[in-house]
Amino acid sequence: MPPVSPVQAASDAPIIPGILDLVQRSFAYMEPRINPPSSMSRLTAASIKEQCMSGEVWTIGERPDACIFLTDKEDCLYIGKLAVREDMRGQGYAKKLIELAAGRARCKGLPALELNTRIELVENHQAFQRLGFAKIAEGRHDGFSEPTYIVMRKYLENLRSNQNTPAAQQS
Repeated sequence: MPPVSPVQAASDAPIIPGILDLVQRSFAYMEPRINPPSSMSRLTAASIKEQCMSGEVWTIGERPDACIFLTDKEDCLYIGKLAVREDMRGQGYAKKLIELAAGRARCKGLPALELNTRIELVENHQAFQRLGFAKIAEGRHDGFSEPTYIVMRKYLENLRSNQNTPAAQQS
């Protein structure tokens, strides 16, 4: 069964605690592998509510089963906290959310999607490459002399097209 359509979360949505739980569970595996610790460790229900107001948070499923955070930047739409429940992986949820992000970027006239992924998480680099992203830069967190993350971008075509862009629904 294909994933259901993404729904935009409002800042007062009752699903906010479920989003927090999803991100915490989905990102927990990386904690012993990365340095510095993930910003996920500082994520709270209040910060998700703030993201809903300053950017966008989209979910799939009532629990939720998947989510993505979107933030406008000057020359791209930034993707943060893309998460899919472990038991729901391999069913097209990440692809569906990336397609949603591409549609949102096109509607805003932004030519690309961008995300950061940690240097150590090679499997994530490969997954994002399969979704059309390419490495464009390396970055380092404050206090580190070596790169700690890579920046990946997906350039979009047909900026004026809003095909496959779901109407902004609120949960």
